[in-house]
Amino acid sequence: MDAPTTTSADNGTSGGGGDWFTPRTKPTPGNEPGTPDGRRPAVIRPVGRQTADPAAPADGAAAPPASTTDGATDGASTHAPDLERESPDAIPVTAPAPSPAPSAPSPAASSPRPAPTTDPPAPAPAPFASATATPLESRVPAQQPAPVTPPGPAASAPAEEGSPDAVLIRRAMAEVAPVADKVTSYFYALLFVRHPDLRSLFPAAMDTQRDRLLRALLTAAEHIDNTDVLVDYLQNLGRGHRKYGTRAEHYPAVGECLIGALSKYAGEVWSAEMEAAWVRTYTTISQIMIDAAAADELRAPAWWYAEIVTHDLRTPDIAVVTVRPDQPYPFLAGQYTSLETPWWPRIWRHYSFASAPRSDGLLSFHVKAVPAGWVSNALVHRARPGDIVRLGPPAGSMTVDHTTDSGLLCLGGGTGIAPIKALVEDVAEHGERRPVEVFYGARTDHDLYDIDTMLRLQQSHPWLSVRAIIDQQAHQQLPDAVRAYGPWNEYDAYLSGPPGMIRSGVDALRDIGIPSERIRHDSVEELVAAGS
Repeated sequence: MDAPTTTSADNGTSGGGGDWFTPRTKPTPGNEPGTPDGRRPAVIRPVGRQTADPAAPADGAAAPPASTTDGATDGASTHAPDLERESPDAIPVTAPAPSPAPSAPSPAASSPRPAPTTDPPAPAPAPFASATATPLESRVPAQQPAPVTPPGPAASAPAEEGSPDAVLIRRAMAEVAPVADKVTSYFYALLFVRHPDLRSLFPAAMDTQRDRLLRALLTAAEHIDNTDVLVDYLQNLGRGHRKYGTRAEHYPAVGECLIGALSKYAGEVWSAEMEAAWVRTYTTISQIMIDAAAADELRAPAWWYAEIVTHDLRTPDIAVVTVRPDQPYPFLAGQYTSLETPWWPRIWRHYSFASAPRSDGLLSFHVKAVPAGWVSNALVHRARPGDIVRLGPPAGSMTVDHTTDSGLLCLGGGTGIAPIKALVEDVAEHGERRPVEVFYGARTDHDLYDIDTMLRLQQSHPWLSVRAIIDQQAHQQLPDAVRAYGPWNEYDAYLSGPPGMIRSGVDALRDIGIPSERIRHDSVEELVAAGS
């Protein structure tokens, strides 16, 4: 259920009145959104082939306008979201690192949950709920016998790879890809007409949010047979969705409307077998997320309030913002969090931690104000000490493996130097003398806003080397500069920066012989969609 992940375009068309708090003061408890209860989702009705539905919108109908409690209407925009830390809710391309230790030990087992009721027998697929709990590792789409293909042109098509369910899922995605915009519009319209209470979970402006749905579906379809990666991704997603007020009972509604939209636009390829595959897959996805959210609720809050304590404007458009959470915030160096400001409610942006965990509990972020960036511009130009922001849980797998003595090759572009700096501090705090090579990329001297900090670290640690690569002077991109040094066959690589830099950096590192499993970065959706 990637829907409530609010990465609407930063063009200033949402927000306004009805803030979840008044700046510089904490919100009252009554205004806080709910948290998941960890219960299993209620049984929902099978969808089947589209029939007349009084609650269904007309073809191509737009989603209802935002709730009046937001004090704003939806606005169209073609602006891109903040790219310095694009939403990392995509599946990571590297092996996941261990999650930070919780503030309290988790129980050995979840509390017993009542088994859901079931619908009367019907020829349609099974509902989006599990009758019994199953171990997480085995909760993968059931491998059903391959459906019998009727005689015709499709029968002579080359065999597709993957499990039967995966083949059907990808076949549906290929069919709806040319009309993806219609599919997503119809899905949200269906969701908000049938379930208007869910509208408040989403941002007022839905333009970029609509695009996220298709990318999330493509991601799930691509990794449906990769159980280890998919489960880790979905668990992080389930924990992260607590901050939106997502509850277990919301998942069946989303599943019904998603399959309703797919069945409408998948044309003649849609069948009972395909619908059953989607039901099984969505049931698996939602249950993993629900279970992860329920377990997380026992040991961590859904979000943290944090007060801005310092605001250091390093350049006209880059600020280092340091905050003090209202309670302990466990994380690992190299991870990131989502952040919401009081000026743009329900608009969350992802920012990396700019230091390793500190003894005083403070958290720092490097923020660059991008054109039409709602959150980034608010943090750089409007935020002041004393303002209160809200933080989601930590996430990300770009962390140091302290069980090995491999060197670290770190590429940081722009504000992507923030998590690289955190990784260097982490190595230093562990007392290790493993070699760390940092390449700090920037377009101009002006963009090397944190070079003094990195050079001071280099002076303090003889195992650290820092090289500044300035595009306009070197006439080469950061990944190309790395080729001139090395060899890097004994190094683990870490990349952080704009999507284009990460993409070219991964290609360059693979070309010089670093295997993919030793290249770490938090994948952005653009990279996943590009097949990286």
